[in-house]
Amino acid sequence: MDKNRLTVETDGHVLMIGLNNPEKLNSFDIAMYHDLGRAYGELNRSPDLRCGVLFAHGDHFTAGLDLTQWASAFARGSFPDLPEDAVDPMGFDEDTRLRKPLVMAVRGICFTIGLELLLATDIRVAAKDARFCQLEIKRGIYPVGGGTVRLIQEVGWGNAMRYLLTGDEITGEEAFRMGLVQELTEPGDELDRAMAIAHTIAKQAPLGVAATLASARLARARGEGAALARLMPDLVAMMGSEDVQEGIRSFIERREAVFKGR
Repeated sequence: MDKNRLTVETDGHVLMIGLNNPEKLNSFDIAMYHDLGRAYGELNRSPDLRCGVLFAHGDHFTAGLDLTQWASAFARGSFPDLPEDAVDPMGFDEDTRLRKPLVMAVRGICFTIGLELLLATDIRVAAKDARFCQLEIKRGIYPVGGGTVRLIQEVGWGNAMRYLLTGDEITGEEAFRMGLVQELTEPGDELDRAMAIAHTIAKQAPLGVAATLASARLARARGEGAALARLMPDLVAMMGSEDVQEGIRSFIERREAVFKGR
């Protein structure tokens, strides 16, 4: 990975992924997209990693796509091809998307692909100075990274149309009011709070976390009936795990469980 575009480091069971081109407001070029996909792939594959945190170095998350690079890919009707060891950061395919929870920390501007990356994560923390925007219609195109689908799921039809059809900015406080982000912090505190949430997730039973995330995503993608039908069969498959036995022992012994993910 090009450290001029992305940093990747491990903190316990948490993988920290940082956009790292602050001099250009973390302008999102194709190389950054490739490296982000590789980082997601690392998080997906490693048995020692249980949660990820996506953030950006500098005062702004991203000014959005570098359209001079992306225009040719869009003209071909597709996102750029990803390396073989990558996982699609946009998470379009439910069968191949990142299987572990991802928390995102945002401050400053978070435009176009930045907002769509946010919508593809699971928990979001924003600083009060955060500014979100799908401004593609001001550039002659429209959001193709999931914004027209996922923003509606998160904030409802009217709220989504209010911003998708105008290209207006969403303030941090408005994003929090609508439920687009789950916590609001003072600028500079967002990453610490996101890391605290990620470490809390990482302490839980990995098999249980994976099953919870998969069940919720199945309900959203394929309907409540599909998810409800899998509840007991998936639970039965987990009951013989070491983590379930540890969970029972910790309950009896009135102590915090120490899970191993098996």
